[in-house]
Amino acid sequence: MSAKRSLDRLGVASVKERPRVLVVGGGWAGSAAALAAAKAGAWVTLLERADALLGTGLVGGIMRNNGRYTATEESIALGAGEFFEIADKHSRHRNIEFPGHRHVWLYDVSSIEPAVRRAVLEAGVEIHLKTRATDVIREGARLKAVKAESYGVRGEGLIFEADVFVEATGTSGPQANCIKYGNGCSMCVQRCPTFGPRVSLAGRCGVKEMIGGTSAGSFGSMSGSCKLLKDSLSRQIVSRLNRTGVAIVPIPAELRKPESLELKCCQQYNLPEFGENIILLDTGHAKMMTSYFPLDKLRQVPGFENARYEDPYSGGIGNSMRYLAISPRDDTLKVRGLDNLFCGGEKAGPLVGHTEAIVTGTLAGHNAVRWALGVEPLVLPRTLAIGEAVAHVGEQVQTVQGLHKKYTFSGSVFFQRMQQLGLYTTDRKLIRQRVKEAGLSGVYARELVSAGRRPAAVGDYD
Repeated sequence: MSAKRSLDRLGVASVKERPRVLVVGGGWAGSAAALAAAKAGAWVTLLERADALLGTGLVGGIMRNNGRYTATEESIALGAGEFFEIADKHSRHRNIEFPGHRHVWLYDVSSIEPAVRRAVLEAGVEIHLKTRATDVIREGARLKAVKAESYGVRGEGLIFEADVFVEATGTSGPQANCIKYGNGCSMCVQRCPTFGPRVSLAGRCGVKEMIGGTSAGSFGSMSGSCKLLKDSLSRQIVSRLNRTGVAIVPIPAELRKPESLELKCCQQYNLPEFGENIILLDTGHAKMMTSYFPLDKLRQVPGFENARYEDPYSGGIGNSMRYLAISPRDDTLKVRGLDNLFCGGEKAGPLVGHTEAIVTGTLAGHNAVRWALGVEPLVLPRTLAIGEAVAHVGEQVQTVQGLHKKYTFSGSVFFQRMQQLGLYTTDRKLIRQRVKEAGLSGVYARELVSAGRRPAAVGDYD
């Protein structure tokens, strides 16, 4: 599928053999959706407004901590282990611990994106970087195409046609929202001033989207961590980070700001230790587990006298604001009110983390192909941690209270729920057995259609 400037060739003859899927947004969720759709046999195009994939994954790096280990191994057993295997391969530290978190793996943010991009390209996905979606073309409840513009190209915009669409544009930005709900534009990895603001496809279709918030009742939540340039820290801190992956430095009492913990989207790190200490993780940069820290105060902490922010550059005043455009959806991740739009990542709810983005993006991409083929979409059972997360978050966002919470496999309310339901385990054999008992072993690895063939039968994949 390629960009066209008209809709005059939107035929359906080839759709019966190999559907066309357009994924908008190339973060972890969008990349996973594109890969899943391509593996299922679709022609896939991926649009990303920036010049690289992964979005916040470019400054993230935390994997397998707490219940994310369970979700990771479930995904592998389901046949969607590629990105987790890449993250494992590019990990700087494995099986480390920091307050409230066990068996943590930290991937290298400098090497992860090229590896993911290669995997997506090798699957046959057509990637358009520096290409921002701006509007939609639809007929009633069905999308026909997405309008887009290419960075640095003047004149008439592009039109990307497809049979089914996946939106993984995230919920952060643009600048006006960071000013309205946060402390202003912090010059974060989203780079809205450079590549333009995020545009919601569901919103452009007239779908009423939801705004998440904090437990204090405010709208939106700040990204949960900042990056410091390693070379700007003391030799002792850098040595500790390189050796162990973790550095915990006490904050003088007069410099502490415990109230900022409530603002974080990553409530799994809303623990007293994160207000009393600067907790650093080694992901290539020094990942500081706080939404922001005033630079003049940060430099008063021993070892941080020369500290410099790497992302966001204005991490002394704030960070990006997220959860401002959540789409209503069902448990197949199809957006309610539209026939052929699916969603993944933060668009699918106030889900926090790379693992959460990958598993929802994978389900959305896979189900997009099923929808195009007229095959019953996949609903993951609640006997799996991923299935429980999709269903539970979908229920919770129907209430104001639930919409103002955050959900992650790695902590806070959903990890507690996993433990209560007996879903949390690090026993790989048990996890594979659960997936097998659900009849879903390798379900994402099976091609549903290929050129010249009828859709494969869909049922038990064991």
